Amino acid sequence: MLKKTLAALALGSALLGAGHAMAADYAIDKQGQHAFVNFKISHLGYSWLYGTFKDFDGSFSFDDKNPEASKVNVTLSTASVDTNHAERDKHIRSADFLSVDRHPTATFASTAVKSTGAGTADISGNLTLNGVTKPVVIAATFIGQGDDPWGGYRAGFTGSAMLKLKDFAIEKDLGPASAEVELIISVEGVRQ
Repeated sequence: MLKKTLAALALGSALLGAGHAMAADYAIDKQGQHAFVNFKISHLGYSWLYGTFKDFDGSFSFDDKNPEASKVNVTLSTASVDTNHAERDKHIRSADFLSVDRHPTATFASTAVKSTGAGTADISGNLTLNGVTKPVVIAATFIGQGDDPWGGYRAGFTGSAMLKLKDFAIEKDLGPASAEVELIISVEGVRQ
């Protein structure tokens, strides 16, 4: 009788545990080029300069029934910065900005996800850039999820965050209009 009771409790616990949110793991689709880490910064207050980081990788976990259980981890190569201008990119890689020789990678690791509405959430995490780690909040929007034509399952999001350059020890004076940079992220992941 005791064995049956213990077995029933174990089975019940397993079923209850299965009922709780189980976030699925996704690999960011870097190979298919269905993910982007872009940025936008004012050029002297006269126009916008856009750029991207071409080499990055990462993963996320997501459960649409319990978004707060989600997690995000991304690593990018700072040397992969591309603003469509070779001399400017060389300057951005220098000690004036990203110091890629000393800090070849930037990372983001989420610490919390908070729903802010239907299909939106704030993703809090630690961003390490130029050797400095600071808390950052990414305002994220869920785009969609479902089967792909190749037998996989995908989920996609966009997000944005404003960063103050001085917070990450980027002290080059570009004028007050260029003191902040906006990160613009679009990510599609393949469920593992």
